[in-house]
Amino acid sequence: MLRKLQSLSFCLAFLTLSSVTWSQQETKEIEKDSVPTTWELLKYDGASAFGGIKNTYSSPFRWQKDDFITAGAVVAGTAALYIFDEETSEYFMDQGEDAPELVKDFGWYFGSPQNNYGVTGAVYLVGLFTKNEKIRQTGVLMISAATASGIIQSISKTVVGRARPSAGEGKGSFDPFNKEGRYHSFPSGHTILSFTTLYALSKQFDNPFVKAGLLGVGMVSPVSRLWSGAHWLTDVGLSLAISVAVVDSIDKYLKNERNYGVQNPNKISWKMQVGLGRVGIVGTF
Repeated sequence: MLRKLQSLSFCLAFLTLSSVTWSQQETKEIEKDSVPTTWELLKYDGASAFGGIKNTYSSPFRWQKDDFITAGAVVAGTAALYIFDEETSEYFMDQGEDAPELVKDFGWYFGSPQNNYGVTGAVYLVGLFTKNEKIRQTGVLMISAATASGIIQSISKTVVGRARPSAGEGKGSFDPFNKEGRYHSFPSGHTILSFTTLYALSKQFDNPFVKAGLLGVGMVSPVSRLWSGAHWLTDVGLSLAISVAVVDSIDKYLKNERNYGVQNPNKISWKMQVGLGRVGIVGTF
């Protein structure tokens, strides 16, 4: 928990500093025929990331009818999955005994904040120093989405205080504001960070097979957490919904409000769907 807070604090400090130093005049769009310095790009991207995070938290105030319907469906789906939490937890833990250690290790390490931010940071730095606008935009999306969703899950874990399956207290055991890790089951931090990163990356490709492959990799951490008894199915399901909502919100903000000179509309619209006994990602052509 301490490492997560340290990582989030570092990112927030960077984004805040960048946005503050970006003056009103400098926030104007970077002209295509100019050659901005690396520092100018860094400040612009910092302001973009900070703005994306703010847009995420304020987006519920701009919801339309369809958004409220979607939110209601997610809540209803999570409630439906809650009925089967005990049974699904036993099933996944049984399967986890025979799961490859390499897969379980990847799920753990990739979903850890320090490793996840290492990957997203590397993507962004490549775009920054090569001045590739598409890669820069992807890096900004990955970092800001991971930070926004990471803050949500860090606060929720403590406030909700749900006992993990491995604690042996049952799915209905809650102890809000308990500092012990065994009461930090809801939602799943590994799920949010790993799936947010791969979902954000998948939005940069039009090929449906590439998208599906990236989303499949993003599901490794969620499944591995179920195998280890660290989370209930409802924890993972809601975490996936949070990831999709945050990434979509920031991606829309970056494309509509910021200038990266990249016009890359997705041919497939990916949405989270949760229903009775099922949870998944659906692509609409």
